[in-house]
Amino acid sequence: KHVTTYNYEAPVAFSLCALRLRPTSRAGQKVIDVRVDIDPAAARRVRRQDFFGNDFEIVRVESEHRELAVTARARIAVSRPIAPAATAIWEDARQHAFSVRDLGPQSPAHFIYASRLVTLDEPVIAYARRSFPPGRQVLDGAGELMERIWEDFDYDPKATLVSTPLGEAFAKKKGVCQDFAHIMIAGLRGIGLPARYVSGYLRTVPPPGEERLEGADATHAWVAVWCGPDDGWVGLDPTNKILVGDDHIILAEGRDYADISPIEGVILSSGGQDVDVAVDVIPVKSEDAPPTFG
Repeated sequence: KHVTTYNYEAPVAFSLCALRLRPTSRAGQKVIDVRVDIDPAAARRVRRQDFFGNDFEIVRVESEHRELAVTARARIAVSRPIAPAATAIWEDARQHAFSVRDLGPQSPAHFIYASRLVTLDEPVIAYARRSFPPGRQVLDGAGELMERIWEDFDYDPKATLVSTPLGEAFAKKKGVCQDFAHIMIAGLRGIGLPARYVSGYLRTVPPPGEERLEGADATHAWVAVWCGPDDGWVGLDPTNKILVGDDHIILAEGRDYADISPIEGVILSSGGQDVDVAVDVIPVKSEDAPPTFG
């Protein structure tokens, strides 16, 4: 359950929002049911898929309001394949990426270059290059880079904002999951390896005896690196130093956060606003009857 509530200082006469709040079925996860509710009710809602296959909805709220609440509920079955034991040599994967002719949504060609929020800064590239000596396998190098980010950077929600440039977060060595994902993506792309930004959620109940993962009860972000034509995309979570598995639920994928922000839009009003986001991810037993959201 993902609830976003906006409170406005002055009445809002009109609101136009773009929502990416419906997970979609994809490799490793199946959507059983999903529903997005809006209060006050929207005058118009139009759904479609964006280029990368994410569910995308345009919402118009035309009644005057001081509060806007968007509630997304979903039930997802997750069963991800085990990461490959061996992957392509990173130089070979890089060569394949630059020579692909496919321009479909899953093509590595879209994830090689700089994007709006992922600048290819030389200090970040130099940092990543240390994990990729000649002849190393892609996943080995990416795994080491993930571990180094986890060790060298502090998780600090007060250190950065959504608008903080990647280079500033890298210099501070502080930030949140969005910053760590952008930094890792910039480093991988800087040496020629395709990497994409993934947003989603983490399971809130930790396994017995293990500590709760950072990013639970909030939207989360991680990285998928392209390991060559045979092994494809593999997810890595630099905030928690783990490979992406059954505790991760994918909401959307793109080149960076700007491609797949959960809610964005414009309002007709004056004054400021406060926003509150609450996420609850709860595992359910397989024998439980699936809920119906309508």
